[in-house]
Amino acid sequence: MAKVVLITGATSGFGFSCARRFADAGWKLVLIGRRLERLEKLQIELSAKTAVHIIQLDVRQRKAVQVAIENLPAEFKTVDVLVNNAGLALGLESAYQADLDDWETMIDTNIKGIVYMTRAVLPLMVARGKGHIVNIGSIAGSWPYQGGNVYGATKAFVAQFSRNLRADLVGKSIRVTNIEPGFAETEFSLVRFKGDQERARQVYKDCQPLTATDIAEIIYWVVNQPEHVNINRVEVMPTCQTWSSIVVHREPSSC
Repeated sequence: MAKVVLITGATSGFGFSCARRFADAGWKLVLIGRRLERLEKLQIELSAKTAVHIIQLDVRQRKAVQVAIENLPAEFKTVDVLVNNAGLALGLESAYQADLDDWETMIDTNIKGIVYMTRAVLPLMVARGKGHIVNIGSIAGSWPYQGGNVYGATKAFVAQFSRNLRADLVGKSIRVTNIEPGFAETEFSLVRFKGDQERARQVYKDCQPLTATDIAEIIYWVVNQPEHVNINRVEVMPTCQTWSSIVVHREPSSC
C-alpha cells in the first residue's frame, strides 16, 4: 500500500522538489499551498505517477488548517509523513529598522503555521502508532547573522519545537527530524527582497549554493531509514559556505 506524504509550501522551492521526489517513488501526495494555479499545475504533472490531493490553504489560518485535515479524503487520511516546509524570510534590515509587519508575518508563518499543522496531523499519527514529522528549519536557527533577527529566532523555535516533540512522543513510534539548510537557491531571496530579482540574483553570484533538489533528496533519505532509526537533525551547507567570523567593532582612535 502506497504511503502518504503531506507537504506544506508545495508550490515552490523545497516543497515543490519534495513533491516530485516522493511522486517518483510512488507515494500518495497531499500538497498544500496558497497559490491555487501552481497547485493545479503540479497536480496535473504528478497525477500521471501517483494519487495527488491539493489544498489551497494559508497555514497561518488556524481554523482552516484544522478543517482541511479533518476533511482529508479517506485515501489520504493515513498521513505517514508530514513535511512542514511552508516558511519565509522578509527583509534584511537591522532590528531597529525592520518592518513590524514583516516580523509578524514570519512569526505567524514560521512558528504558528508549523504549530497549527503539526497539532492537526499528530493525533492521526498517534492513533495509528506510526508517522514522521519533518520540519524545515535553517542554519539561521543556530548561527546568527546581521539582519537575521526574527527570521533566525523563528527557526530557533523550529529546532526546539522539534526536540520537544521527540520528548513528548517517546513510546509512540513517531519520528521527528529537523532539516537545517544553509545557502540554497530557491525563491527564498526573491521573497525576502519582495520581488527584487537583481538583488536576489546577487545573493548567489559566483558560488554554487544548495538546490531544492538537494534538500528533497535529504528529506527522502531521512524518512526512508528503518523505523527504529530517528535522524534528529540534519544541518547542511553548500561547500562554498561556512560560519562567519566573530565581529568586533572598533572605535577610531581619539588620539
